[in-house]
Amino acid sequence: MRWRDVKQKRIPKKRAVKEEFKYASLFSRLKAFITDMFLIMMPIAYSVTYLVMGSKEAFQSSSLARWSLGIIYGIIVVIFWVKTGQTPGYKAYDIKVIDKDTKKPPNLIQAILRYLLFLISATSIVGILVGYFRKDRQMFHDLFSKTVVISLEK
Repeated sequence: MRWRDVKQKRIPKKRAVKEEFKYASLFSRLKAFITDMFLIMMPIAYSVTYLVMGSKEAFQSSSLARWSLGIIYGIIVVIFWVKTGQTPGYKAYDIKVIDKDTKKPPNLIQAILRYLLFLISATSIVGILVGYFRKDRQMFHDLFSKTVVISLEK
C-alpha cells in the first residue's frame, strides 16, 4: 500500500485471491475413471462372475450379483477417496479429490454421498455435462458433496 493512501485513509480494493490449485480437466478425469474400471472393477467382476457365480450366464441372470459388484466397487473407491483422495487412476493422472472447504481428502460421509450421486449423474448424463459449462469443472456429484477434483501438476 502506498503512503498517501494510508495518510488519506483510503482502503484499497481487495484483489482477487488466486486459487492455490488447478482444476483437473474433464479428459484426465475420464482417463482416470477408465483406468479405475480396469484396475478395480474388472478383477472384482471376474471374481464374482466365475468364482462366486460359476458362469457368465449365472452372473447375467442374477441382479443380486450385479448390485454386489457395484457395492464392492463403491466401498473400495470410497476408502481410496477418504484415505488419500486418490484412486489408482487418479494417482496415474496426478489428480486428487479434495473437500472444497478444508482442502483435505473428503470425509466418509462426503465420499459415500459423492459415489451415490455419481451413480445418479452418470445415468442421467445431465449430471456429467454440468462440468462442461462450469469454470471449476465441477459435476453434479461434486457440487452436492462439496468436493473438487484438482490437478497436482503445476
